[in-house]
Amino acid sequence: MMENKYTITVKTFYGAEEVLQEELNELGYTDTKILNRAVQLEGTMKDVYFLNLHLRCALHVLIQIADFRIREEKDIYKEALKIDWTSFFDVNKTIAVRGAVQSSIFKHSKFPMLLIKDAIADTFRNKTGERPNVETKVPQIVIDVYIRNNDVVLSLNTSGAPLFQRGYRTETGLAPLNEVTAAILLRMSGWDRKSDFMDPFCGSGTLLIEAALLAHGIPSNAERTHYAFKNLKSYDAAVWNELFEAIDRRPKKLPFTISGSDINSDMVLKTRRNLRIFPFGRFIEVKTAGFHEVKKTAPKGVLISNPPYGERIGENVEELYKELGDWFKSEMQGWDCWIISSNEDALKSIGLKPDKKIKLFNGDLECSYRKYKIFDGSRKDFVTGGDKEIEK
Repeated sequence: MMENKYTITVKTFYGAEEVLQEELNELGYTDTKILNRAVQLEGTMKDVYFLNLHLRCALHVLIQIADFRIREEKDIYKEALKIDWTSFFDVNKTIAVRGAVQSSIFKHSKFPMLLIKDAIADTFRNKTGERPNVETKVPQIVIDVYIRNNDVVLSLNTSGAPLFQRGYRTETGLAPLNEVTAAILLRMSGWDRKSDFMDPFCGSGTLLIEAALLAHGIPSNAERTHYAFKNLKSYDAAVWNELFEAIDRRPKKLPFTISGSDINSDMVLKTRRNLRIFPFGRFIEVKTAGFHEVKKTAPKGVLISNPPYGERIGENVEELYKELGDWFKSEMQGWDCWIISSNEDALKSIGLKPDKKIKLFNGDLECSYRKYKIFDGSRKDFVTGGDKEIEK
């Protein structure tokens, strides 16, 4: 089964399809196709293991097991019943059926999942006399369903829990940045992994850790141990162990600095605790300070940050963003400064002309990810401009 070829669908967030494709290309997967919030390719189960371990910008890695067309509701049960589910996993594994339905055939979007669950249960009952239990929260096997009009695709989710559950973050703040989102922001910034990197609103340190992992060439999922593919009958522990043990976790002496700060000392403490997991943690500079107290660490570099959006009552974020823009102008000349925020009015208060604007989501919040290239010049060079939104 390790050499069998599968259609592999790698899921990601809206707007990140191209950077995921770039990442796949860098890993040697050049024959890829961009889908909506996903990239598709062909590969073996060894590739599935490798992608789960090494991809930074991915949420889930799926392998397709069936595709068919339906004309009415009951057709999906009939087709799912043709699949030998017992060949994929044992009856003692807990299951969940999840997915997306865009079809007028079904009055209720959850109904196809119930029909497939019934087909799986009936297949096992007919072959073994038993049926697997359903577990909605932490299932061992996840079946992914995608229905568009009359077309149905069934896949096994080999990741299980989303891949932003890296396994390294033990401390979080009130509004932590998703780890996959952090990796996407890094790649979109074009950071060359040779220049200084800074986050002046570091929170619990997600951007700093993802930047350090990227710079050291350590997979973001190097600390994660749970993957759904380990619950499949085809799981080959020897192949997985070979891939996992090949990771070089030794810290390298980087010719640049990665540094962070936060005005909240509790958050800085959380960052330091999260960094302790890694051998390179002691090389990351973290301190308690407001951004206006921070000095640039080199003539050129990249700053990426996720400042408060003003979601909590009493936050005067427009004034905060105005001060942030003033600090960029006075201190960060020569740097590319990137900010992600859902607060459009606050972003306008920065008072600088963004070189780039990208529409992204941070959780359920629609955000704008903006690049400000800071240079020496007159005030008119910095006034807010009317760049068009980059829709991805």
